[in-house]
Amino acid sequence: MKLTGREKTELFLEGIVTVILLLMLNLSIIILINQSIHTNPGLRDGIFIIKKSILIGPDHYHLWSWENIFITLMLLFDAAVVYWRLIRRYHQMQLRHIISELHYIANGHLDHRIGFKLKGNTQSVVESINALVDSVIKSMDEERAIESSKDELITNVSHDLRTPLTSILGYLGLIQDKQYKSQEDLLKYTEIAYLKAKQMKSLVDNLFEYTKVKQTGTPLSINRIDLSQMMEQLVASFELEAKKSGLQISAQGTEKPLYIEADAEKLGRVFNNLISNAIKYGKGGNHIYLTCRVGKPNEAVIHVSNDGPEIPKKSLNQIFERFYRVEGSRNKDTGGSGLGLAIAQSIIDLHGGYIVVTSEHHLTTFAIHLPFKHGDKLTRPDEVDDKSISK
Repeated sequence: MKLTGREKTELFLEGIVTVILLLMLNLSIIILINQSIHTNPGLRDGIFIIKKSILIGPDHYHLWSWENIFITLMLLFDAAVVYWRLIRRYHQMQLRHIISELHYIANGHLDHRIGFKLKGNTQSVVESINALVDSVIKSMDEERAIESSKDELITNVSHDLRTPLTSILGYLGLIQDKQYKSQEDLLKYTEIAYLKAKQMKSLVDNLFEYTKVKQTGTPLSINRIDLSQMMEQLVASFELEAKKSGLQISAQGTEKPLYIEADAEKLGRVFNNLISNAIKYGKGGNHIYLTCRVGKPNEAVIHVSNDGPEIPKKSLNQIFERFYRVEGSRNKDTGGSGLGLAIAQSIIDLHGGYIVVTSEHHLTTFAIHLPFKHGDKLTRPDEVDDKSISK
């Protein structure tokens, strides 16, 4: 921290005044002691005897002048007091600069940081203030993101509900006004209205499921699950549906049972969403692969892979956001509600795990990492890297 010219002058005057006051104090003490010695013969004789009895060094020098020793000690004391006063005043100036910087930041300059490089506890104060400002900025950004997310949620739900609702009202209006030519038209209008109503129910169910699993206090029904057996059951459940889309689904488990503690129903919802997406968007591919294995000593890793079209790089970081669709439209014919992967990620979070996606030219893989024991929490590799970088 650089001092201003005014502050340097202030320090200089502080030192000069302190030195003058101390010299005056020293002189006063010496005069008082001399007067006491001259007016008190007993004290003078006592000091003389003490001087004769004190021997210094191998040559046995006598201490004849007490004034020189006293003055030397007083000067050392004076130097210490001056140093302490100047350091104290310098620290006050540092705090004054820090407070000034704080006022500057508080006036709306939130991108500003205190750039002082100080020593000792004062530097810790500066670093703490900068960290606090960073934390406030992060909280404000998160709050803005939440507000934006809420607005986006309302917009998307309104759109997704309004579109089928408009169709339902339109076709029911035609039926009410008897604007159909035959029984076949009546059945057709009724079927379309029914399908649109089912579409709305599916979205409402997904919204309910999403809000439920996003709550950290959502209860889980924990059971001991064999992942290898679960993979085989999933293959049997989706085999016909995959075959209709020209895909072959297969599973590869471990030689021995791979047990974890989890909510079987909610975990099944995760795999249903991932496999359904692989069937829906895996056109052009031939296979869906399910594998499970032991990852680190305390975790199981499950892969849901397909050799369909590659997911664009720009979409990989957003694919787990609610209502996000890779195809970029809100057309129900090309995509679902956009909540399936968000629900899957929330369920995995509730289990203390994490899910990552990679997509290359020949293979797209969703990798699910789950702890063996309920209550344990796994750390994403990118979170470990962020912490090491911050240190």
